[in-house]
Amino acid sequence: MNRLHVYILKRYLLLLVGLAIMAFGVAFSIKASLGTSPISSVPYVVSLFTPLTVGTATITMHCVFILLQILILRRNYHPIQLMQLPVAFFFGYLTDFGVWAVQGISYHTYWQQWILCLIGIVLVAVGVSLEVKAGVVVLAGEGVVLAICKVLPVKFGHMKVGFDVTLVVIACILSIVFTGRLQGVREGTVAAALLVGTLARQFGKLLSHWKLEEEPGGNG
Repeated sequence: MNRLHVYILKRYLLLLVGLAIMAFGVAFSIKASLGTSPISSVPYVVSLFTPLTVGTATITMHCVFILLQILILRRNYHPIQLMQLPVAFFFGYLTDFGVWAVQGISYHTYWQQWILCLIGIVLVAVGVSLEVKAGVVVLAGEGVVLAICKVLPVKFGHMKVGFDVTLVVIACILSIVFTGRLQGVREGTVAAALLVGTLARQFGKLLSHWKLEEEPGGNG
């Protein structure tokens, strides 16, 4: 049992490290002011016209996603997926910390904005690859996509693209309606949508050579 506990602990620690890196990636993308990643676009826009911080808005959105999973799956919903809730709080508060930590970084040119944006994209991709490597619980946004794929004959990749596009459209509508102009969605959003998945897969290939520890009672 001790080996099992250590095995589980290592995986959750890896998840937390991945979430921390991902949160700083979101913070860098916000700092760059070239548009956030699709999954962060709605919380960022909401933070612009409400008292909520980006992190608090992220937590709120993830709670909505968890509720949607329960409504979609009903009896097939596994209570273990409620672990997405503490994960959401951890990720949300870390995002706010990341935003605070990078506030002192300044830029004066467009290319400097792109450097910050690309740093954010790389960090998010690394965080995603570590989350996948941990293999214990997914973020609520991915959980919704997986839930939909369980009840509809849609491939995960196609559904994920549709889900991200929907979030971006919602962010655009909220931004225009409540702030009077388009904010939070720019060329950096497109770059994140195109690059994060590809980079995460490449990092995942590198991580595949790293064995956390042989799973107790299994082959690894």
